Amino acid sequence: MSKIVYRTLDFFEAFASRKTPLSLTDLTHILGVPLSSCHDVVRALEERGYLYEVRPRGGYYPTARLFTIAKAIMDNDPIAQRAQPVLQAICDEHKVSAWLGKARGMQVVYLVVCTSADPLSYNVTVGATARSLHATSTGKALLASLPQDEQQQWLAGATLAPLTASTITAKAALMKDLREGEERGWFINREESVEDALAIATRFQWSGSTYIITIAGSVKRMERQLSTIVQAAQAAAQALRAQTGA
Repeated sequence: MSKIVYRTLDFFEAFASRKTPLSLTDLTHILGVPLSSCHDVVRALEERGYLYEVRPRGGYYPTARLFTIAKAIMDNDPIAQRAQPVLQAICDEHKVSAWLGKARGMQVVYLVVCTSADPLSYNVTVGATARSLHATSTGKALLASLPQDEQQQWLAGATLAPLTASTITAKAALMKDLREGEERGWFINREESVEDALAIATRFQWSGSTYIITIAGSVKRMERQLSTIVQAAQAAAQALRAQTGA
């Protein structure tokens, strides 16, 4: 892996988390890299217009150039353009959160995240990965997509750590849960990763890749309209899949 690429991304994430101008010394301490390396990255970003010095010895801060480029990228993202309005409609109607993830090996990367105006919501971060395969509906949908021998191989080396009192920690019980989810076409996480949260997920193939739609909300809200939400998720998957002719 390229250290300079990781280091550059770490720079922007440092500014995003601190939300204040940072000096070379600050960046060195935050990122744990040599001053000379920080200096090289800062100078390169400054020359390309991504960074500016607030005032002499007053620290550096990113310009809007990165936002402008990111917006141009997002405005033309073929996945987001199709998925965002479909998922947002579900969020608005049912007052829940919804996201689309793409399988990448043994991970699911979140590409599109939508929420409702309701103040009580459960969200993930775009670009993040499913934090636990055995305790999330997203992760279960991925595991169930694997051939049986690959499932067994993963299970043999997995530690099913409890995230809540409801987390499935017995391997036989997890396999049973995966089989049941595959048979009905959707997977459920009832307070297994976060207390008072219920999430369902459905999987589909899109342009040769595996995508997963997840819908989440409070247990009370989700259970009250579970069958309708499941139908909405499956309809969304079918609509997105049809757009590519897959």
